[in-house]
Amino acid sequence: MTIYNGRPENTDGRLEKEIRTYDYLDNLGIEYERVDHEAAETMEACKAVDEAIGIEMCKNLMLCNRQKTSFYLLLMPGDKKFKTKELSSQINSARLSFAEAEDMIKYLDIVPGSLSVMGLINDKNNDVKLLIDEDVLKAKYIGCHPCVNTSSLKILTADVIERFIPSTNHDITIVHLVGED
Repeated sequence: MTIYNGRPENTDGRLEKEIRTYDYLDNLGIEYERVDHEAAETMEACKAVDEAIGIEMCKNLMLCNRQKTSFYLLLMPGDKKFKTKELSSQINSARLSFAEAEDMIKYLDIVPGSLSVMGLINDKNNDVKLLIDEDVLKAKYIGCHPCVNTSSLKILTADVIERFIPSTNHDITIVHLVGED
């Protein structure tokens, strides 16, 4: 895999939501490295991307309460196990489950396998609450998809936290996930 600085020179065949992500980052003046690859729909598939770009991709989960009245985007280290009970108590939301594909599309314009913090640019009504595991914040870089799973980005964590997220008008709730059995 080749590492590129910034957006692709030729955007033929790329989805509009991917180009919209590059436009958004470029307008904020946020620098990023990019690799293009085969579709990476699982954390296992992201391992080759991790090695190529020199970071660990974030695990991104879209969750909701039983009533489907509250939606959450959780960013956590890719190697951590997710335990619903561990998170539920921290955000005072019982009965968390994984959101449906149609919810991801409706709120973030992202299909399963492409979920990313970058999708917050599409959540104009702030319907999705952002949760970030504290260990993600300890890393120098965040690895994520540009709303499609055929490219991956390496962005300074500080740029994501201090510039990107505030520009989307989302707040961050920091959570502590142990992720052990």
